[in-house]
Amino acid sequence: MAKKNRKKEESADPVCALCEREVGFTTLHHLVPREEGGRHGPTTPLCQPCHSTVHLTYTNKELAVLYNSIEALKASEGLQKYLNWVRTKRLDKITNRRRKR
Repeated sequence: MAKKNRKKEESADPVCALCEREVGFTTLHHLVPREEGGRHGPTTPLCQPCHSTVHLTYTNKELAVLYNSIEALKASEGLQKYLNWVRTKRLDKITNRRRKR
């Protein structure tokens, strides 16, 4: 089955809503994933490291039900170690691989 080619939606806001760092660019994160009915719902600007980590840490269903706001993501136990680490870094991109669930 071919994967749809989706262009990441860039945001004009250079500040990541999750780690609160000023970065070169951000992309728009759907607070409720498109696959879970959030195609036209609210979005928030995230830097690439945060955006990747959010989707590697939680399933789309978990994001839709439990972590559908920036406040919930910031408070989530699964992101605390990462957020403490990334807030001290001066990087716009990281390479991380999808782990098996």
